[in-house]
Formats: sequence, structure tokens, C-alpha cells
Amino acid sequence: MTVLPLAARSVGAANLPVIDIAGLSSSRQEKRAEVGDALRQICLDKGFFYCSGHGIPEGLINAVFDEMKAFFSRPEQEKLAVDKTKSFCNRGYEILRGQTLEAGAPPDLKEGYYVGVELAEDDPRVVARRFNRGPNQWPDDQPGFRPVMMAYFAAMLELGERLMRGMALSLGLPETYFDGYSRDPLGTLRLLHYPPQPPDAAPNEKGAGAHTDFGGLTLLMQDQVGGLQVHDSTTGNWIHADPIPGTYVVNLGDMIARWTNDRYRSTLHRVVNDSGRERYSVPFFFVGNPDHRVECLPNCLQTGETPKYPPTTVEDHLKAMYERTYTPPSTAI
Repeated sequence: MTVLPLAARSVGAANLPVIDIAGLSSSRQEKRAEVGDALRQICLDKGFFYCSGHGIPEGLINAVFDEMKAFFSRPEQEKLAVDKTKSFCNRGYEILRGQTLEAGAPPDLKEGYYVGVELAEDDPRVVARRFNRGPNQWPDDQPGFRPVMMAYFAAMLELGERLMRGMALSLGLPETYFDGYSRDPLGTLRLLHYPPQPPDAAPNEKGAGAHTDFGGLTLLMQDQVGGLQVHDSTTGNWIHADPIPGTYVVNLGDMIARWTNDRYRSTLHRVVNDSGRERYSVPFFFVGNPDHRVECLPNCLQTGETPKYPPTTVEDHLKAMYERTYTPPSTAI
């Protein structure tokens, strides 16, 4: 097992830039194209950036943090009443150390909560037991939790679709190119609570092990505690992605790398909460339509180059990723 040092260095915005995406909502094509050009540069580099001009109301973001903190402060038995093992579609509470993102490392020192697209039991996609399709679980005696999370979920779906149009422009494609992917998506909202890194932590134990994300785009809202670290493949070092108020941290997932034959980066990242405080973060995974075909874009192939990955679908790709990270650590690959 290779142990990755937990130390990281801080860097400025020159390394993880802030991109104002307000231009994607402009009626002027040149303003939208300017954002596409900016996205192209960072996607060819680390695939990580801060996103401002997103338009998500601060009051809604604050309400999400208030509700999640209230939930995670509840007694363990109350949280287990909505344990995701009771859900056939991976919704609800995930226990501390319930996931292992880094093969060979101890389980992640975090607890979480999964929210997805709300579908009724009699919906045909639910009856057919399509992957991650079904109703959410909601905690009792916390009446604000459901409406806040669903309002935030809807806002993030719209933001994800907007960013995918920017991604299309960045690749020299029509800005509607990924609209089929964005239709009826499998977006997933995760609420995450990281206890402080214990002084007697097991070797290589972290809040979240080194990993790349599974899907298309990840939009992370983090509190002011910090702890997110991004791997710099040029130097081999880990760098801090310190919180910048009013911004999301956006990173590309494995499906974008697959689409672009690895021209666009899906970068390793991890969480080390050595602050001595509780850390909370809210990643939203804009994953896309489960039936959408993912195969190498022809304009991403260099002369004489062949695709590195066979065609797949969003659903098949996700199934493979979930099986890998929820395998018991002793048999993880």
C-alpha cells in the first residue's frame, strides 16, 4: 500500500482560478463564448476551479447548512431511522466510515446524507428498479429539511445544466450539445459532516480518501473550515483548495475525462480535516440521464489517436463506480 502524505501547501488563485460564469446567462453569444474559453483553459489543466456568478441565493445556501447541522447533531438512533440501507435507491443517512474512497486506506472519517430526484413508488422507472431511482427518505421532526433540500436540489440542477452548456462551448461544440445528457438527470446531493482528524488516527486515515469523482460535474459548497486538497500532477504535491466566500468549487468527473479521451482532467482530491473543528460540505453531483451514451468525442482525438475507453452509458458507468467504492476495504480493488 502506498501511503500518501497528508501535508499540503496553500496556493493562490493563479493555480485554482475563479471563473465568473454569469456570462452563460447572457443573451449575447460572445459573452457565453468568453466563459467557454475560460473553462477550456482550466479543464485542460487541473479540472478544478472556483465558480462565482452562479446565482444561487445566499439565503438558500445558509438554510441548507442550518438543516444539515441540525440533522447531524441528532442522536445516532434517530439518524439510523433513515439509514440508507433501508432504501433500494441509495437515499438517506450514511454512517460514519460507511465509504472507502481510496483503495487500501481506512474507511473515510465522515458521515453523510444522500438526496436524489424525488420519484413516487409507482413511477415506471421506480417499478423497474432503475439505478438510483426512487423516493427519498426524510427525517422525522425536522419539518424544514425536505423543502430546503428540494429547493436547493432544483437550483443545482439548473446550474449544472447551465455549466454543461459552458462545457460544450469550451470544446468547440454547439452549446446545446449536452442537452440530452442534462435531460432527466441523475443528480445527487450529498450532505457531509467531517469530525476533526483524531490525534491517534490510523495510518493514512482521512476525512475522504484520494479519489476522482464518478460523474460529470461536481459543484461543492464548503464551509469556512477548509480541508479540501487537490493533487497537482505536475509537481506531485497536494494543494489546499481553501474556501472562498460566495463561490463553488467545481471539478470534472470521470465521465468528462472519458468523453474527451482524458484531454480534460478528472483530478484526484481528498479531505483532511486537521482544523480541530467540525467540517461541513455540500457536494452536488450533476450526473446526467442514465440512458445517455458516453463515448469519445471525435474532435478530442489527435491525429492517429484512438479512444482509450469503450462506449458506455451513464448508468453502467455509475454502477461500476459504486461497486468499487462500497466494496469492503479488505477486498477493494
